[in-house]
Amino acid sequence: MNFLIEWVSFYLIEQSDGEAGTKQVRMSKHLSSDEYQGSELRQFLDGEFTRIAKRKAEINPKSEGSPTKLGRFVLEEGHSLDSNPNYALLHRLLAASTKEESKQPCQELVQLYLRTSQVRGGVLLIVKTRLESLDDRYLFILKCDFEQKTAVITDERSLIANVQMAINAKNMKSLMYPHMVEPGMNDWYHVKIHQFSHARYFEEFLRFIEYPQTVSQIVSQEVLSLAKQHIEYIYPEATEERMREEEQIELIASSPKRELSEKWEHETVMEAMQIITDRQPDVELKFKLDHMQIRTLLADYGNQLHIAKVNGRYIVLLEGEFLQFERGVSPVEFVKPKQLQDIVRELEERSKTAARSDSTDPDDSPPW
Repeated sequence: MNFLIEWVSFYLIEQSDGEAGTKQVRMSKHLSSDEYQGSELRQFLDGEFTRIAKRKAEINPKSEGSPTKLGRFVLEEGHSLDSNPNYALLHRLLAASTKEESKQPCQELVQLYLRTSQVRGGVLLIVKTRLESLDDRYLFILKCDFEQKTAVITDERSLIANVQMAINAKNMKSLMYPHMVEPGMNDWYHVKIHQFSHARYFEEFLRFIEYPQTVSQIVSQEVLSLAKQHIEYIYPEATEERMREEEQIELIASSPKRELSEKWEHETVMEAMQIITDRQPDVELKFKLDHMQIRTLLADYGNQLHIAKVNGRYIVLLEGEFLQFERGVSPVEFVKPKQLQDIVRELEERSKTAARSDSTDPDDSPPW
C-alpha cells in the first residue's frame, strides 16, 4: 500500500502574544508533490500514511478510551451529505489538485482547529494523497504536539543541547478521509480518527462529525431497558413499589461502582445476557471480588463463570480446561486441586467456627 503525495500544507501553531491560552499560526508552508519529495518532511512522514490506513477501527469501539475511532457526519433527516459543513470542506480539499488551490480550504480548516478548546501548540499537517495501486484520493490531517524536555546529543564537552519546538511522529494524532474499509472500498460517510491523548480536543474541532456510542454504553442502555421491562412485568400497576424500583435502577445505572444487588434470579439474568450477547458477542464482564480482579466475557456467565453464596459470603467459580501461569513461579502452580465438595465443606466449617468465635463473650472466660 503506497501513498503518493499530491500536496502538503504545513502549519506551526504556537502560543499567541496576547490572551493567555490562545494559539495562532506562526509559520505556514505549502508544498507541491515535487517539493515534498525533496523536503525533510518526507523522511519524517515516511510510512506514516500506510500505518494510519491499516489501523483497525470499529463502528462502536469497546470503550471511550479507544485510540482509533470512526466519526460519522451529522445529517438532518431528509438532507444529503453535501449539507454537512465538515463534509463540504473535506471534499473541497480533496478536489484541490494543486497547492495553490488548497490554500483557501486549508486556511479554513486551520481556523476551525484554532477555535477548538484546549488546542495545543505543535505542527498541523494537511496532506492530499493518492493510492498508487488504485488511484484513489485520500485526505490526511496530522497533528504533532510539542515534546517536553527534548534534547540532542552534541559533543563530549556539552553532552546535550536543548531542542525547542521538537515534534515526534510516534504520538501523532491523525484523521483520514474517506475511511478505507479495504483497498478499493471507501466509506464516504465516515472519517477515521486516531489519538492517544486523554484530552479529546482533536476530535472536537470538526463540530459536525459525531462519534458513535461505545459497546459499553450500548450494553448499559440495553441492560437499563431490560431492567425496566422486568419491573413492569413484576409491577403491572404504577405503584409506589414500582416507582421505587425504577428510581433504584436509575441510580444503579448512573453509579460508577456498584455492588451486587441480588434482584434477579439466575434464569432472568441468562435471558437478558442472551439478548445482549446475540448482538455483541465480545462484550466484556469485569468485576472485583474483594481485592481480586475478574475479567472475562459476558457470554461466559452461566457457562464457565458461576456466582454463588455460602454462609453470606460470595463465591466466584471459574471453569476451564487448563490453568496457565505467567512469569514468576509460585507454589500454587504445583497444587493438586481439591474436590469442589471438599472446598464448600471447608467454607461452611470456617463460617461456623467464625460464628462460634463471635458469640463467645470474653468476660465469661475463667480467671486463670
